[in-house]
Amino acid sequence: MMDTNAPQTLPEEPSFEETPVQPAETAARRPGGWKLWLRDLVFSAAASVLIITFLYQPVRVEGTSMLPRLVDQDRLFINKFVYHFEAIERGDVVVFRYPRNPQVSYIKRIIALPGDRLRIDRGQVFVNNKAISEPYVPEDFRDARSLDPMVVPQGEYFVLGDHRSIASDSRDFGPVKRDLIYGKATFIYWPTQDVGVVR
Repeated sequence: MMDTNAPQTLPEEPSFEETPVQPAETAARRPGGWKLWLRDLVFSAAASVLIITFLYQPVRVEGTSMLPRLVDQDRLFINKFVYHFEAIERGDVVVFRYPRNPQVSYIKRIIALPGDRLRIDRGQVFVNNKAISEPYVPEDFRDARSLDPMVVPQGEYFVLGDHRSIASDSRDFGPVKRDLIYGKATFIYWPTQDVGVVR
């Protein structure tokens, strides 16, 4: 039985040989130091291009059709890769090329998927004969517009702005073809008061 009152001897801590770290200026002065710096710079630039090209792209919101979550001049990241692996879902906030002018990009919310039956009755949206709950649309931003029943064509998506009373969306320019949708809004990074995930 161990005497808990006896002095205890702790095992020695393992020792490691320290490797001195040289300041950046010293490394830069070493022969070939600038080549290492240039290599790192090129690698970082290439990685950034790949990330922006294939994964995330920073964009700026222009306009107020997605209030209250997205404010004019908000900066956010869109995921350009996610829809290669996941299906577009109802409720996603997507970025797409405007059907009437592909040089312009719009950001809206997916409301109905291909094959869905859709109608809007004085602002209330019905999908497949069920009224959908839209907590992202504050009461003050609703409108009383109606839309005759329709079936969303295959390969197309019906999109609406969250600020219904001012948004130009699929009620005006029709459903959006799948090949025009190129990203999902994921995260607002600027300004600081708006930072957060886009839902």
